[in-house]
Amino acid sequence: MNASTDLVGVDFWARPHEERYAEFARLRTLKQPVFFAEPRVPLVRSGKGFHALVRHADVVEVSRDTKAFSSEPAATSPEPPPWIAWLFGRPMVNMDDPRHGRLRRIVSRAFSPRMLAGLAEEIQATAAGIVDDLEREGPRDFVEQVAARLPINVICAMMGIPPERRPYVLRRIDVMTEYSGVRGSLFDPRTLRLLAGNLKAIVDLHRLVARMARERRGNPRGDLVSALVNANVDGESLTTRELGSFFDLLLVAGNETTRNALSHGVRLFTEHPDQRELLLADYDARIGPAIEEIVRYTSPIIQFRRTVTRPYELNGLRLEPGDKVVLFYPAANRDPEVFADPDRFDITRSPNPHVGFGGPGAHLCLGANLARMELKIMFRELFTRLPGLRTTGEPEYLLSNFDNGVVRQPFTF
Repeated sequence: MNASTDLVGVDFWARPHEERYAEFARLRTLKQPVFFAEPRVPLVRSGKGFHALVRHADVVEVSRDTKAFSSEPAATSPEPPPWIAWLFGRPMVNMDDPRHGRLRRIVSRAFSPRMLAGLAEEIQATAAGIVDDLEREGPRDFVEQVAARLPINVICAMMGIPPERRPYVLRRIDVMTEYSGVRGSLFDPRTLRLLAGNLKAIVDLHRLVARMARERRGNPRGDLVSALVNANVDGESLTTRELGSFFDLLLVAGNETTRNALSHGVRLFTEHPDQRELLLADYDARIGPAIEEIVRYTSPIIQFRRTVTRPYELNGLRLEPGDKVVLFYPAANRDPEVFADPDRFDITRSPNPHVGFGGPGAHLCLGANLARMELKIMFRELFTRLPGLRTTGEPEYLLSNFDNGVVRQPFTF
């Protein structure tokens, strides 16, 4: 192993996307998953390292087998210390059954076909309002003016957060995701500032949702918080701490996936005008496959990890209990064993068994259909009312090994 294969350090994630994909392609040619050591981080769990899964077949196999590959104690990197779970509760992504199954049953009502159908009008109104503002203000930054606004407003509407409180929530989400994955020494002043800001943002959001939960218990208002804190027909509801953890997950996962896919998507349609023309020639028929291709091609969420619970042989590698594996979705989504010409952006690609919403199994993204609906409505509004919309200049990317985020994207119309 040489320095160019270091998937832990900042340097790799600061490299251009094309160089990272080339490195993942090289790693896929190796017979077994490659092991990467992790440095000790004070106040955070000291990882003993992980095996990088970069082949589509390996990511799918591990995703499906939740008994051999556990999401506990954490599915994120680095693993948070125990006091984080004690203070804020354990998010659903860091749980196995039966706890995971119970929470998923409760919160899945937020993403039922009936609930999503009821949100369509809200999403359409939000998208139309965003374009109204664009026409009045003129183009500056696509992320700020479009991509960041749509999902957070939809999520806040679902939760019952009034419009005047939504800028407060968005500011705290930005702080939460700024400290994600890649970092220097914990004793670096910038790192300490990011960590402190991250924790304060979580506290602020938990206080907000806890206050809402107290108001909604016994006095429901028809929003998602009301549904989650009042017992349903099976007698199941969320505690205040569980609600806070779910709110964190919804705000980060539900916000970042749509936000990133919108930002990457408008750039891709600028760089590939033939694909944009193809989409607009029959929008209703092609927007579904186009969204799947955007998610495959860009992988808005980069990775999750699992902990091995029993002896297991994966692609010729003998794994023992306690070993860690990290599922790299961008690598799996460019695997030539599954995707013909994987580096080509093709909205007619079929089949397209990408893992951009997570691999198949118990932890497949609950909000995937909500994200698809948001993207379908927003792209239609943009391309119908602003036919000259295109990006101008290179995007500024978030430095992260978890979130394939776009910080800023100049554009015009």
